[in-house]
Amino acid sequence: MSALKAREGTGRPARVFLVDGSGYIFRAYHALPPMNRRDGTPTNAVFGFCSMLMKLLEDTEADYLAVIFDAARRNFRNDIYPDYKANRPDAPEDLVPQFELIREATRAFNVPCLEMEGYEADDLIATYAREAEAEGAEVTIMSSDKDMMQLVTDGIHMMDPMRNRRIGADEVREKFGVGPDKVIDVQALAGDSTDNVPGVPGIGVKTAAELINTYGDLDTVLARASEIKQPKRRENLIAFADQARISRDLVRLKDDVPVTAPLDSFGLRPPDPETLVGFLRAQDFVRLTARIESKFAAEGVTLKSAIGAAEAAELAPEAQAYEPVQEVGALKEWIARARVAGTVAVDTETTSLDAMRADLVGVSLSVSAGKACYIPLGHRQAPAQGDLDLGDGGPSPRRSGSRLGAASGGARAGRAGGQATAKDANGKDAPKQVAFDQALELLKPLLEDASVLKVGHNIKYDAQVLARYGIAIRPVDDTMVLSYVLEGGMHGHGLDELASLHLGHQTIKYADVAGSGRKRVSFEYVPLAAAVDYAAEDADITGRLHRLLKPRLAADRMVTVYETLERPLIAVLTEMERAGIKVDKAELEALSKDFAGRLAVLANEIHELAGRQFNIASPKQLGEILFEDLSLPGGKKGKTGAYGTGAGILENLAAQGHDLPVRVLEWRQIAKLKSTYSDALTQQINPETGRVHTSYAMAGASTGRLASTDPNLQNIPVRTGEGRKIRRAFVADAGAKLISADYSQVELRLLAHVAGIEALKECFAAGEDIHAMTAAQVFGVPADRMDPSVRRQAKAINFGIIYGISPFGLANQLGIAQAQAADYIDAYFERYPGIRGYMEETKEFCRANGYVETIFGRKCHITGINDKNGRIRGFAERAAINAPLQGAAADIIKRAMIRMPGALKDAGLSARMLLQVHDELVFEAPEGEVAETIKVVTIVMENAADPAVRLDVPLVVEAGVGDNWAEVH
Repeated sequence: MSALKAREGTGRPARVFLVDGSGYIFRAYHALPPMNRRDGTPTNAVFGFCSMLMKLLEDTEADYLAVIFDAARRNFRNDIYPDYKANRPDAPEDLVPQFELIREATRAFNVPCLEMEGYEADDLIATYAREAEAEGAEVTIMSSDKDMMQLVTDGIHMMDPMRNRRIGADEVREKFGVGPDKVIDVQALAGDSTDNVPGVPGIGVKTAAELINTYGDLDTVLARASEIKQPKRRENLIAFADQARISRDLVRLKDDVPVTAPLDSFGLRPPDPETLVGFLRAQDFVRLTARIESKFAAEGVTLKSAIGAAEAAELAPEAQAYEPVQEVGALKEWIARARVAGTVAVDTETTSLDAMRADLVGVSLSVSAGKACYIPLGHRQAPAQGDLDLGDGGPSPRRSGSRLGAASGGARAGRAGGQATAKDANGKDAPKQVAFDQALELLKPLLEDASVLKVGHNIKYDAQVLARYGIAIRPVDDTMVLSYVLEGGMHGHGLDELASLHLGHQTIKYADVAGSGRKRVSFEYVPLAAAVDYAAEDADITGRLHRLLKPRLAADRMVTVYETLERPLIAVLTEMERAGIKVDKAELEALSKDFAGRLAVLANEIHELAGRQFNIASPKQLGEILFEDLSLPGGKKGKTGAYGTGAGILENLAAQGHDLPVRVLEWRQIAKLKSTYSDALTQQINPETGRVHTSYAMAGASTGRLASTDPNLQNIPVRTGEGRKIRRAFVADAGAKLISADYSQVELRLLAHVAGIEALKECFAAGEDIHAMTAAQVFGVPADRMDPSVRRQAKAINFGIIYGISPFGLANQLGIAQAQAADYIDAYFERYPGIRGYMEETKEFCRANGYVETIFGRKCHITGINDKNGRIRGFAERAAINAPLQGAAADIIKRAMIRMPGALKDAGLSARMLLQVHDELVFEAPEGEVAETIKVVTIVMENAADPAVRLDVPLVVEAGVGDNWAEVH
């Protein structure tokens, strides 16, 4: 009977986890930026290792677990081959002192920490794995090291900790072209340059696998080498036979090491609280210390040290002390505190959600949890209700999302004690406050100080507001963006939702302080006591979230995404939004009039076809006309009892030759363009600039795509005549031109890269027509005799595949039978099998992890992929297939946007980037700089992926120039 026991009640074999300590160390070291203890000792690898080990211990189902390290570089293999691993560089200088700390960390977690002179960690892992398997245990080797793939059996598998990917026999065959039992033979022939294993010259893994699959094993290959037809291969196999045998001895893991620690000593044991907390505290790991102490506290463990309580207070203090700053001396004190702290949470209160029209009402600051101040700057005494100017003030943009409760709990100290009044700049009664200009003069140096980090929630809004007063806030961190990078797609990222989710804190509602409906007032009229609580809370909660979320970037391996993609984009978007784009108001008014006339004509035609008057905008009345009066097919009532009249239903009816649905679809399109653009845009032209200033939402789509709001300039149709008419109203300033630079087929190019489709890669590299090539490949139609409709079908498949299109969807799009559409898709996958492989692997990864990744490391979380509901699951699967492509495209254009201002400036150009519309960037440039601007823009965009990712396909940018946005396409 096995000495290894599974936990009681599980009814399964014992589970043994063997952790490759070296793999964890180097992953942690390379994933994190430099970190140091107070004494200067580097600790980034220690921090990453502890985070990974904590996560493993929290998530594992192991019954036995040990971490195994290399004792030294030299081992018995150097006796066989002195140059073994001779070309490996020395460990980085700042990593060396961390090796022993990591072993100490392992012991602090009460996990067996093993190494043995003369052997590599892989040999110890092999020995324990074979022993555990012999005792009937299930073995998991936590490593992605290819050298250990020879150990895989039915009872032993590997787990790639970076990708959270299981490695079994199938994955080994994918890597080596042979099963685990033949990996040693393949490695012996191919060698390994990393470990300086010589192998046989001229033979790589693919060739080695072919030889082993043909002849069975290494000895047979060498014995029958004279039969090999290729002369050079034959000569090398004969000449280097002994070298191959030596290589086999080098790569074969020793599974009979005389280990001293028995397997049953690896049983999971809880750590000693004081030992673990003491170690973490000694490394200055405040966040990890607080996390561990909170866990111990929940288990009823009382620790001698109070640092855990202090850290807990940083996230959830027992009381809040929010105070008004109404004197210059108090303001100077808060500024001094911020400078000492080096990090300050900042929030602004204004009169409008439109940052380009908002007047500054006050500023909040917070440097520690539960303590914050509100500096009123533009408050006024509320007049009588009948004389009240409601304005368009509302909850701060950072408070987007549903509200989760009423007023926050906890005592509030230092509230504004009465409504002490003074006179504002206009001589009207106002609460006592520091003079506006004087306050900004004092705040400006702090907000622009490069040595003090300013933290905000949707700080892009605050930056725009402050820029109107001559303050360029920098450097910044954004908790909304931090949350989005860490958990995009999992939930909303408004301040209220995050406060509830992460801190268990219910924030104050805007309606609680400013009223609602007709009684709502602009924030400048909110009584000061209420304003202090509301505004200071924003800064306080933002600071707490920052202390919680920022350290997670390293633990979740998202530092690069945040620091190279999202954080630097904040300043770029701020400038774009401030620049805006000029709009021809007269053109819009003329277009609106034209649309109104066309709507009237269409309405008459629709009523005539219907046989009576009805409200075309009413789905209920339209459904009755279509499916009762006219008895058209396909009518289905929903839960409300009304017929469905969505676009898909109307398009199906139109395809069957019914005129009324055709007219209704056209009416709806024009009505939407009129209300959303030609009418609304005239109201959104900023009277000070004569331009429209859209706002880019950074935390919207889980794929990383930006969303344009207020107004949405990304949804203006570009392929319809009406959409082009709308774009014609967006014009260049006098003496300037608009330039549009658009990535060509970027998602298809990324598909070719990530799926490794050689035919597509070659086509893109040669600059050929990808759709014509696909048509030729799939339908067997020569390009020189191709009907345009055939190319159109191939184009629909190419783009549809990216979104996981179904035969039903393709049939509807092309107007063909569903069976024919299914044949087209099958033919496509038969010609490009790698695409189906990519799709299946991506879905499987998402099912296991809940997210997919772009080639730049962004995690796109997908909900519903394991849902029992087939419709929900299917939607999630299609999203998972597309997200790595759409997300990578979004990452690429963001990289281009971040580099663009500097590139234009370095070239001495004054062009401004105005808009981003998914794969397109719109610029405004002086007429004399157009050609040079296009050159610079094209170079930046086409090289945006470098050096982070070396794409197998070229990025191609198409540029156009015009006096208005319609002309550039």
